[in-house]
Amino acid sequence: MTMRTRANLLQTRFAARNPRKLVILMGRRTRLLGMVLAAVTLVAAPVGPSLVAHAADHHTIILSLIRHAQSAANAAGVIDTSVPGPDITALGDGQAVAVASQLSTNRYDGIYASTMVRTQETAVPLSQALGEPVTVLPGLREIEAGQYEGQSDANAPQYVAAPLAWLRGDRTARIPGSINGDEFESRFNDAVETIYDSGETNPVAFSHGEAIMFWVLMNAKNAEMSLANVPLPNTAHVVVTGNPTDGWTLANWNGMPVPAP
Repeated sequence: MTMRTRANLLQTRFAARNPRKLVILMGRRTRLLGMVLAAVTLVAAPVGPSLVAHAADHHTIILSLIRHAQSAANAAGVIDTSVPGPDITALGDGQAVAVASQLSTNRYDGIYASTMVRTQETAVPLSQALGEPVTVLPGLREIEAGQYEGQSDANAPQYVAAPLAWLRGDRTARIPGSINGDEFESRFNDAVETIYDSGETNPVAFSHGEAIMFWVLMNAKNAEMSLANVPLPNTAHVVVTGNPTDGWTLANWNGMPVPAP
């Protein structure tokens, strides 16, 4: 029985006993991550009066967004935005451990990842270091490449042509065979609002290069559009502060402090 088959079997058994939780088994690379599995809870957008009341106070949070470690598609130079997508590589394993060591002193009070396994695998070392579970939110996934899926990274300029139009105010621009700016922003906003409504004040979310870049540039009050020319490498991190009602301020772009508006 392969590791993936065993993971699927254990996941099915757990889900049958615990219908409100889905455990995703994350023990593919035990040589570096030192584990057989990690619990990752799949949640829907929260509802209920307590969360609504909490959100109404418009408190400010610090939200850190981290791009995943190197994936097999990154290593191959291929655009892959499929779900669940490829695993991280051996180099990616080391990057995940390094970013956990670098950022664990921030003592995040919540850890999130997308439905793509590369973000979940990248989150594992930080989850272990802080003793925090990883919550999966579909809205954190990468922007779908549409007709550019599976093509060479050399076609990335065509892939991001519509997202660049979003930054110029045309949210209706659509990636061929994929989504437009309104659709992307709506689902990423849903994920961010779920994080905000959790009550955590210093959460971290593992997401994807284009998703992080374009959501931040579309939403941060002080974001310079020139940052679209500064791609986020694997395990780069971006920090914003604020809340969904009053808006967001970019505080740090991969180690570079950003002046307040």
